[in-house]
Amino acid sequence: MSNHLAIATVSAALRQVISDAIVHVVAGAEVSHVRPGGEPVQTPTTGVNVFLYGVTPNPSWRNADLATRRADGQLVQRPQAALDLHYLISFYGDDKELETQRMMGSVVRALHAAPTLSRQVLRDVAGAFTWLAGSDVSEAAEAVRFTPVLLNLEELSKLWSVLFQTPYALSAAYQASVVLIETDDAAATPLPVRARNVYAVPFSFAEVEAVENADGRGLPVTYASTLRLRGRGLNGDVTKVRIGTGGLEADPVAVTAQQVLLPLRTVPADRLRAGVQGAQVVHMRNLGTPPVPHRGEESNVAPFVLRPTIRRDADDPDSPDDAILYTAVAGPDAPPTLTVKVWPAVGRGQRVELLLNDAADPRAGAYRFPGPLHRPADSDTVVFAVPGIAPGTYLARIHVDGAESMLESDAGGAFVRPKVEVP
Repeated sequence: MSNHLAIATVSAALRQVISDAIVHVVAGAEVSHVRPGGEPVQTPTTGVNVFLYGVTPNPSWRNADLATRRADGQLVQRPQAALDLHYLISFYGDDKELETQRMMGSVVRALHAAPTLSRQVLRDVAGAFTWLAGSDVSEAAEAVRFTPVLLNLEELSKLWSVLFQTPYALSAAYQASVVLIETDDAAATPLPVRARNVYAVPFSFAEVEAVENADGRGLPVTYASTLRLRGRGLNGDVTKVRIGTGGLEADPVAVTAQQVLLPLRTVPADRLRAGVQGAQVVHMRNLGTPPVPHRGEESNVAPFVLRPTIRRDADDPDSPDDAILYTAVAGPDAPPTLTVKVWPAVGRGQRVELLLNDAADPRAGAYRFPGPLHRPADSDTVVFAVPGIAPGTYLARIHVDGAESMLESDAGGAFVRPKVEVP
């Protein structure tokens, strides 16, 4: 770590390195760290001046401290600023004896031979000045390294032009990287890890090729069906089937690498909708001690058509079809209605129609009645207005988003139910 004194400590350490380099080159040479031409402290008549003229973010370390806080705002590590320091090193002396060039050569040699500030130099500088007491840049994770910066004539001219009415002096530019500055905030310290688990898991991909009725390919899928998801790589540590609304993940009854079986009766009725649906295999991996399911791979989403079913009021399969209720409404503007109970529930935004065929002669009478367009909520009961319907016995079917309910037939193949009596 390193605190807010890091920049000043690096500047003082650079001054010390330069002072050691020129002490035997030019007699009486001094080293300062002031603004060239500044008042009231002037640059030395003979010596070197170190001027910090710019500070920029270090691109390599700029985001190394992310993220510093958890979602709840708790600090997990101290925020850390990573900076590059830009120095202008100017030389002053008697040009007749080339003192400026002799000192420059000595400084360039020193910084090239030992470009990295040692931790001991930083400690010595921090202890030599009271205004640097408490500096801990010597303990930073990254050492500070000086690199010469190439400034062409135009860049050098612009740099000296900001120093108003200051005569040019022989100079060299150096960059110090990287200086890390951390806050004094106390970060949360987690408990030590008591045990470690290492898992080698081969890459796998679950693929669903088809979703069908487990009783046979091509058979319609209704609420009474068992879904079979065919594919490859379908078995995992824990296998679930994502189906229906709200991302429900249901537990299948049988799982192999090639197929997964899921009875639709085990899925809550309010989570399914008739029409085109999607099914997806979701794998969970048992990790940890004791093993706990964690999110793993997910297959592609495969479509299937769930057909609606007109329900019966009784559980007895031989009971009469009384789930469709005819209601005659008195009044010239109020047509009679048919109330149909259907499974699964019809969503309020789904398109629904009722189809009626004469039970005695399907070709003699056939009707198609659209359901109400604006329904307040999802419901397993739909009321159809049936204006102009003739009395008789009708076979009933329902369309939900294009999916059609099934008709039951007798041993001879004739359709027998569901029926509705219109008096």
